[in-house]
Amino acid sequence: MLDLKTFKSALEQLEEERKIPKEKILEAIESAMAAAYKKDYGRKGQIIRAKFDLQTGKTDFSQVKIVVDESIAKIEKSEKDSDLSTVAWAEADERVRFNAEHHIMLEDAKKIKKGAILNDEIIFPLESKDDYGRIAAQTAKQVIIQKIREAERTSIIDEYGTKEGEIISGLVQKVERGNVYIDFSRATGILPVEEQIPGEYLDRGQRVRAYLCSVEDTPRGINLRLSRTHPKFIEKLFAVEAPEVQSGIVEIKAIAREAGTRSKITVCSNDEHIDPVGSCVGQKGTRVNTITQELAGEKIDIIPWSEDPKVFVANALSPAKVISVETNEKEHKATVQVTDDQLSLAIGKGGQNARLAAKLTGWKIDIKGDGKTVSSEEASTFEDPTNLEIEKEKE
Repeated sequence: MLDLKTFKSALEQLEEERKIPKEKILEAIESAMAAAYKKDYGRKGQIIRAKFDLQTGKTDFSQVKIVVDESIAKIEKSEKDSDLSTVAWAEADERVRFNAEHHIMLEDAKKIKKGAILNDEIIFPLESKDDYGRIAAQTAKQVIIQKIREAERTSIIDEYGTKEGEIISGLVQKVERGNVYIDFSRATGILPVEEQIPGEYLDRGQRVRAYLCSVEDTPRGINLRLSRTHPKFIEKLFAVEAPEVQSGIVEIKAIAREAGTRSKITVCSNDEHIDPVGSCVGQKGTRVNTITQELAGEKIDIIPWSEDPKVFVANALSPAKVISVETNEKEHKATVQVTDDQLSLAIGKGGQNARLAAKLTGWKIDIKGDGKTVSSEEASTFEDPTNLEIEKEKE
């Protein structure tokens, strides 16, 4: 005898812990009971449905037949009635084969249900059975498990699908072949080697935040594809730390990032009374320092955005001081003049400052100083700014 009180409690627990609606679980149970009934008492082609009453614990079974006519279903002729032309016609016929357990002809359906139309369902009550047997019970159990898993997968996809492009937090479960697996209670996140900040070590049991790139439905379960190197990760961190960014008053226009070492972001304000750079830096640098700590010490340059490409390029090369900027719209190239003592600073260690400035602005940048010229493209090959092979500026 089913203890309804305990059963209802179990449904509520599943709904609360696994976030699976009670209706989905009841649907799984009804599907399992219908499969069990059909296995022991049904016939080939039958559509059996079960309806479980949560208040009484009673299950009603019914058989469903689909309304068809000769345009949809064909009634097979006996061999005596067949000839070669009939057989050839039958092979080309795309109609379904009529099954008395699955179909009911339209004229017969109208006798049962007034106004019946093609593809309607005609319901026939079936006798209730309780002794399904061991095999049928096992079938019911497997169907219930499968349906609950399907419902749980759907629930997880619905939950995390809305979080794509956001930051989520979980506990490091394990590290395997360089990939970090992060537990989010109902799903597992994967932080691949290439999406990890270089030099950062994540220990088992450590709480970590990451950018959710995508939700993947695999045969082994739902995987959350994560990244800590994605430029959007920085943007979302600033949205957490700076209310002005979260509200949209301060807008992050572009990000250039080399994860683990340095990033540049350019910001503007939609309110003339709000300083975009100051909003991101925070009082005494608290906001940007918090993000730097989250990114394992990665330095972040916050650059004021400008519609004027000359001003924008000059700002992007900060902390170097620029004397002048000339732009070539056709080649989308900017030529920047700096003093001799600012050349190395403008280029940056390993050419990083020039490289990031070019990524941030979208302009090719030539930096001139000390009778030498360095392009942002050349800077990408540099290893040490103190030992650069810089071409002499052509006279």
